[in-house]
Amino acid sequence: MAGTAPVAIVTGASRGAGRGIAVALGAHGCIVYVTGRSEKLGDHALPGTIYETAAAVTAAGGTGIAVRVDHGDDTQVEALMAQVMREQGRIDILVNNAAAVYDELSQPGMFWEKPLKLVDMLDVGLRSGYVASYYAAPHMAARRHGLVVFTSASGAVHYVFGPAYGAHKAGMDKLAADMAVDFKDYNVACLSIWMGALLTDRLSQMMAAEPEKYGYLAERLETPELTGHVIWALYNDPDVMALSGQTVIGAEMAVKYGIKDAGGRQPPSYRDTHKVAPHVQYPNIIR
Repeated sequence: MAGTAPVAIVTGASRGAGRGIAVALGAHGCIVYVTGRSEKLGDHALPGTIYETAAAVTAAGGTGIAVRVDHGDDTQVEALMAQVMREQGRIDILVNNAAAVYDELSQPGMFWEKPLKLVDMLDVGLRSGYVASYYAAPHMAARRHGLVVFTSASGAVHYVFGPAYGAHKAGMDKLAADMAVDFKDYNVACLSIWMGALLTDRLSQMMAAEPEKYGYLAERLETPELTGHVIWALYNDPDVMALSGQTVIGAEMAVKYGIKDAGGRQPPSYRDTHKVAPHVQYPNIIR
């Protein structure tokens, strides 16, 4: 029987941003469905599994439920939403975070000199976020309640790692903007959040391998949990619908809601470090 704890789904949560977001939501008492493909160490070059994340969610004070999902397979995503509805009766928060990120993404070279597989970010990343939202939307709209989040970054508006990465980030922002139009009359908020440089295993390896290139990030890093706490604050904001459709900068939302990162740090905004800001959507609507 469904309980009263908020029910969240965090895609791509075996490690990195997804893991941190899931654990942070667990700390606020959420039931968190943790999805990904990594079921045992060795499934990925980096450490982390869906079961480890689910256990960390539970240890933080929530209820972690691991579900193996290949977000490149639409039928598995549809089955996930059916499972959550069967077991919980609702979906309160959907965090679209799954993405196919390969080590070669940050290697030097032009896009045609890097492996073609980098374009997978437009499938497991952009398309998979659309698909997860597609299958979650009817349930959230029926209850006239919920929050859909796309995790993004400033590469949406300036060059980072090449066109596949940039198209993914810009697309995530655009999905949030346009889905918000359809969700408006159903009281479901939809936002994209620019996360800062995250203290993840992947970035730690990159900084260690090329300190002259990435060392400056040490003073700017956010923990992956910060975005999770921001999402929780947004979910509980009675005026969150006023933000729906926007791309927000996580560091700025942390200031807005009085959230500090680990060690009492207040990570800087891209607006200050990179002199960039999210694009603003024009109000024109053509149906």
